[in-house]
Amino acid sequence: MTREISALVFDAYGTLFDVHSVTRLAESLFPGRGAEVSRTWRTKQLEYTWLRSLMDSYEDFQRVTAASLEWSLESLGLEADEAARRSLVAEYRRLKAYPEAAAALDTLARQRPLAIFSNGHPEMLEAVVEHNNLRNLFRGGVLSVHGAKVFKPHPSTYRIVEDRLGVPRSMVGFISSNGWDAAGARTFGFQVFWVNRAKAPVERLGVRPDAIVADLTELVELLK
Repeated sequence: MTREISALVFDAYGTLFDVHSVTRLAESLFPGRGAEVSRTWRTKQLEYTWLRSLMDSYEDFQRVTAASLEWSLESLGLEADEAARRSLVAEYRRLKAYPEAAAALDTLARQRPLAIFSNGHPEMLEAVVEHNNLRNLFRGGVLSVHGAKVFKPHPSTYRIVEDRLGVPRSMVGFISSNGWDAAGARTFGFQVFWVNRAKAPVERLGVRPDAIVADLTELVELLK
């Protein structure tokens, strides 16, 4: 079903780590509004990465995450002091991995080198990987767009993977739960496996993923 793959590269947020695990803290700060805060925040966070790329006005992901939280709280009519906002942003260093992630990664790591490639700031990524005890599984490293000063899905970001791993793009298997990221990676030339956790339609961006799976367990079965 797939062409030869020399390395598997995973997006982080929404693919390996559940961004909505911030809901618990948000709910404790804003009773009855936690899920709404998480959804609004994530939507605005992504929007700001795209806008900053278009504006050629890069700020690192930590700052984007803080700014998008600030906007989200104001838009929802919620007030939070600086300490509360800092605690919410810090949750991105402690996001929970999806339940099947550790076992799936352990199996896949025995077959090919694994890496992470994310919009996240390097320190944020290292922290969340360590928090979930997954660091030893990523022989290819934990890679960030930070050095490129632009966010995915800009094509220059995906080139970081090619350069750092020394693997031709056609032999990279890229895994993301974000449809826009899957489209960007496929356009660049990676083999793309879309983890469609949300059961969303394929983005209408002129390309399709090579395969669609519901979760990482299905990915393991597909790549046997």
